Amino acid sequence: MAFVLGLTGNIACGKSTVGSLLAECFDAEYVDADRIVHALYAAGTSETRAIAERFGAALLQPDGTIDRRRLGDIVMADRSALKELERILDPGVRGAIESRLISSPAPAVVLDAIRLIEGGLYLRCNTVWVVVCDAALQIERLQSSRHFSLEQATLRVTAQAPIEDKLRHATAVIHNDGSLDGLATQVSDAWASTVQPYLAVQPSAS
Repeated sequence: MAFVLGLTGNIACGKSTVGSLLAECFDAEYVDADRIVHALYAAGTSETRAIAERFGAALLQPDGTIDRRRLGDIVMADRSALKELERILDPGVRGAIESRLISSPAPAVVLDAIRLIEGGLYLRCNTVWVVVCDAALQIERLQSSRHFSLEQATLRVTAQAPIEDKLRHATAVIHNDGSLDGLATQVSDAWASTVQPYLAVQPSAS
């Protein structure tokens, strides 16, 4: 079984950037839970049908996929709706993740999941890294990269679980407020302290 590095943090903290660095620099397999969720929003999936039934057929786009932005506006403003969405998605997400972890030929797998702690996936991990940054920077990134309005970006940031809930489980904390070079240095140092010792004694772990 591969060594599993759980990677989490709140929205727009830069988990995917850290995950990409890990894949490029250390040849780790990168499993992005967000991409798995997006696949479940495809036309004709059981999840898409359940979402349309619960939140309205108006969320279906002409090609039959879920309008993720409109869905996000709904669930980020209503915690009970968010919990219902999570109940719809969690079985499919967990199944896809478990399949990837079991079948991976890589000695280490990076599991990037915003709900790593809340969903219990951290129990499947050998180490947990939490990526953090200032809330104002999160909002700025959402406006810039996803073209959200200030209201939409703020809603998504404030709807997240407190970062302290994640930090309680952290083996390493990565601060993504500075330069890419500085981030790469933190990633390298954290890898050396939390992953490399395991791989050094079990280089063929699978």
